[in-house]
Amino acid sequence: MSDKTLTRMDLSEAVFREVGLSRNESAKLVESVLQHISDALVAGETVKISSFGTFSVREKNSRMGRNPKTGEEVPISPRRVLSFRPSHLMKDRVADGNAN
Repeated sequence: MSDKTLTRMDLSEAVFREVGLSRNESAKLVESVLQHISDALVAGETVKISSFGTFSVREKNSRMGRNPKTGEEVPISPRRVLSFRPSHLMKDRVADGNAN
């Protein structure tokens, strides 16, 4: 596995190179797309990106957990969690990358 991380700056640089917008416009475009995705998820909507995957928000019920150090039972409050399910195309691309 590589230690490289794809950042917002990397994305905006790719838009700059591929699309030909200015660096400033590319950064604004990337920020705008990420903001739309974030806003939709906060509103409880599902975000489906074809050939990539689906982001969704799930509700988790309250439950009893256990402190691993003390063994003491601790209540875990209900919460919303973000989940991602990759598309079959993305799973295949990642699996093919492992063949190298």
